[in-house]
Amino acid sequence: MKYLTKAIYVGGYVVRVSFNSGETADIDFEPFLVGEVFEPLKAPEIFATVSFNPDIDTICWPNGADFSPEFLFDVAFSKNHVA
Repeated sequence: MKYLTKAIYVGGYVVRVSFNSGETADIDFEPFLVGEVFEPLKAPEIFATVSFNPDIDTICWPNGADFSPEFLFDVAFSKNHVA
């Protein structure tokens, strides 16, 4: 199972994520900020509050928004993923 080991806010809507497999990728989250919990993250100053939560092995925001590690891996590395 893939899970995050590190995440760093890069700028804009981009976060650099590292997985337990050693793979690292920069993900632009702008296309995924859809829905009630993600809508507030469209404000750049709120998006920038992203953090890595080692208790759930993924990224999260103070408003409770998060993305599953599986989704993040798929977005980062699947050629079949459609945003």
